[in-house]
Amino acid sequence: MAERSTAAEEKRRVILDAAARVFARKGFHTSRVGDIAEEAGVAHGLLYHYFASKDEVLETIFREHWSSLLERIHAVESSSGSVEERLRGIASVMFEGWRREPDVVRVVVREITRSSEVEERVGELVKPIGAIRRIIERGQEEGVFRRDLDADMSAIVFYGAIDELITGWVLGRLPGDDDAVAAAEHHIVAVVTSGLAAGGQRGKALRADVSA
Repeated sequence: MAERSTAAEEKRRVILDAAARVFARKGFHTSRVGDIAEEAGVAHGLLYHYFASKDEVLETIFREHWSSLLERIHAVESSSGSVEERLRGIASVMFEGWRREPDVVRVVVREITRSSEVEERVGELVKPIGAIRRIIERGQEEGVFRRDLDADMSAIVFYGAIDELITGWVLGRLPGDDDAVAAAEHHIVAVVTSGLAAGGQRGKALRADVSA
């Protein structure tokens, strides 16, 4: 039974990975179930054994990707690192998704976050902002970050910069190679933490950024 269950999960994963490639290449609305089956190397009817429709395949891709992302963000937020290290960790986690699963990220950005149904998913999509806000609030409590800046607005700025860069890579407006991703991570964290830094911490942050 265990072997059968493992084999079924592997086949399901093959189908999801194939669907991500097809949706990223052709777009969700112009892709057919037959395209996914052909990409996965399975019989057309087998796909319906695992998924009721093409829409369910897309929903599963988004749900699994976003759940995994939120788990990693939660782990960073709960870590023992400094608030600066945790903000850097969140940026790294979000950019790592592009490095590891570019086709999945392309699908999520093109077919989910830019779709007319995005309002239905707002609650899920803004959860990273909540984690960032809580880290910033912690920094304010510790006296590391300025208290005169609104934590929620600062979190939106941080998250928005990350989201805009990833969208630029997906749409081909910006280079998205490893060097570009590493530079983006450094600049976003440096700009935001330097702007948030309180008093003498600001000078230390600026000197650290210059020497990095």
